[in-house]
Amino acid sequence: MSNFINIVVIVEGKTEEIFIKDILAPYLAKNNIFMTPIIISKPGQKGGDVRFSRAFNDIEKHLKQRSNTYISLFVDYYGIKGDWPGIDSAKSKTIPTEIAKIINDATQKAVDSKLCDYDSERRFIPNIIVHEFEALLFSDSGELARQLNVNKKDILIILEECGEPEKINDSSKTAPSKRLNHLYKRYKKTSTGIVIARAIGVERMREQCVVFDNWLQVIEEKMNRNKLL
Repeated sequence: MSNFINIVVIVEGKTEEIFIKDILAPYLAKNNIFMTPIIISKPGQKGGDVRFSRAFNDIEKHLKQRSNTYISLFVDYYGIKGDWPGIDSAKSKTIPTEIAKIINDATQKAVDSKLCDYDSERRFIPNIIVHEFEALLFSDSGELARQLNVNKKDILIILEECGEPEKINDSSKTAPSKRLNHLYKRYKKTSTGIVIARAIGVERMREQCVVFDNWLQVIEEKMNRNKLL
């Protein structure tokens, strides 16, 4: 029986690394879940070119290193490339939970087909966020408007158009980060974005972002099962 678990999370870039290290990890640590972000393949390399071949190398490396460590992902659907399992099937979907399920299931299957000897079925937790990190910042329209010093109505128009935070992504011009840049020209992912995320808090994000919440629920369930081992 163990009262804690360690999770290595392979992330797309610096923003995601900071978000997990400074905001999500402390939140989970209260429940003895200790999360460490690792930038995919080459630290410092620009995000947006997330190939499964790169991710798989990191997944394999960390699964082989320590048998009691879990491995997960925090990469976005908008940035993954054509070699990613399930991506072709997911393209026909518009509902975030359906997109995530198709890609996560296909990713789990692909990893298990080669790494089942390392207990990947139990220790690997696939997670494709829909769509990019900035979608989480739309979880609280009032706080987002305050942080950007813009009219809350401008945030609500975007949410009304898309339906929910995790649906805010249609093209390179309307992705969450692009919308924030339009609202606030000085928006910076690694500074402004993190400040806003901290102000909103993980609980509010979980309330408004089902895919994000589902990922954390899986992690929490892993923790509960670990206590029974």
